[in-house]
Amino acid sequence: MAQGTHDFTPDPRNAAVLIDINGRLVPRAEAAVSVFDSGFMLGDGVWEGLRVTGGRIAFLDAHLDRLWEGAKAIALDIGISRDELTRRLYACLDANAMTDGGHIRLMVTRGIRSTPYQDPRVVVSPATIVIIAEFKTPLPETLEKGLTLFTVHVRRGHPDVQDPKLNSHSKLNCITACIQAIEAGADEALMLDPHGFVATCNSTHFFIVRKGEVWTSTGDYCLAGITRSNVIRLCRQNGIPVFEKNFSLTEVYSADEAFVTGTFAGVAPVTRIDGRPISDGRGPMAERLQGLYRALMANDVATRGRP
Repeated sequence: MAQGTHDFTPDPRNAAVLIDINGRLVPRAEAAVSVFDSGFMLGDGVWEGLRVTGGRIAFLDAHLDRLWEGAKAIALDIGISRDELTRRLYACLDANAMTDGGHIRLMVTRGIRSTPYQDPRVVVSPATIVIIAEFKTPLPETLEKGLTLFTVHVRRGHPDVQDPKLNSHSKLNCITACIQAIEAGADEALMLDPHGFVATCNSTHFFIVRKGEVWTSTGDYCLAGITRSNVIRLCRQNGIPVFEKNFSLTEVYSADEAFVTGTFAGVAPVTRIDGRPISDGRGPMAERLQGLYRALMANDVATRGRP
């Protein structure tokens, strides 16, 4: 049974993958960063999840745009060019003979601190850049039978507290949301915004379907999701009415379908929310969007070059 959109089919090759740490490939068992690293010590950094298919990294331009924008927003100097980072990404894939069914966790932290302290002026090294490439594909039952969600008390906050637009290493609010959902017997957490409207999930973006229309949140209180934006674009290109708007749990509970989006699983149906049945397995809209998204990703990698 699926336990979240990031559940995957185990692959024994992952035990021996090589991991890139600051441009140096090391075996998984030896991969480590300093205890003084900003990411370990304070969650000070930004990251991206990337999907590997057809020998290419899907939607790489959009992911690197978001990485660089996030780093700039927190005054973090990545220290290398986009071209050099792209070269490292593909070198890591090549070293692991990975062409399909791969997932990359790209992490950039502010670097090593001279002492445990928040002030970035105590950083004494360039940024730490880690690339973890694994053989990972979503569980088929996640995409077919769907997930269950539970609405948690943990809110997506105002941007003047911690801006949810930042894909930062500081994810404790999402982790506590996920814990509450798990304790309630659900797969993932549904999170509200400060005004009580539906915002997003702890690790994915949330959509509902009502009378042939696709609804998602305004986006004010969630990450600028790349899969989310691709699905919205696909709806518009294929004559599916789609709206970014405020809506409440009442409208969620009476929806015809629900689904979530994310880089790893793409489009995954949601069948129950807070114990209420939404649909019996994958609905027709989720199935249609899954097909459209697969085609979009295949087209992206087919037209994408690589170092």
